[in-house]
Amino acid sequence: MARSQVVGNVGMYFAAYRLSQMGWNVMPTSRNARGIDLLAYDDAAQRKLGIQVKALSKEDRPPPVPLGKSIDELMGDWWIIVTKATSEPECFVMKPDEVRRLAHRGEIEGRVSYWLQPNKYQTDEFRERWDRIGRGEDQVVVPMRPRRP
Repeated sequence: MARSQVVGNVGMYFAAYRLSQMGWNVMPTSRNARGIDLLAYDDAAQRKLGIQVKALSKEDRPPPVPLGKSIDELMGDWWIIVTKATSEPECFVMKPDEVRRLAHRGEIEGRVSYWLQPNKYQTDEFRERWDRIGRGEDQVVVPMRPRRP
């Protein structure tokens, strides 16, 4: 398996783990298929969420998050960017409209691509902000890891 695929798996399963701690029932979707990475639903199956996960492993300086050729149709209800995925994961919880608003447009030799620069997502507004998503149930027995300062 290619390293980038392993990093992606680590990030996806780490995000699923954190959501599960919050009482969400979480399942991965088909890997490497277009669409969301995780489907989460609450205890009563009344609230459903599509989650897009972007995992990065670089330690010293996180790279930009690649967004593709267009940001017109970003999928999911939430985006979770997992940095340092293979060592000490740190997550940034964003809405698709925030990703779209903060995206950088690049063009090289007529080819357009979009990126989310680290200084745009690595802020306290998004860092470990799982509370923005809310809980999937009222009583969860697994303790949450404290937020880093």
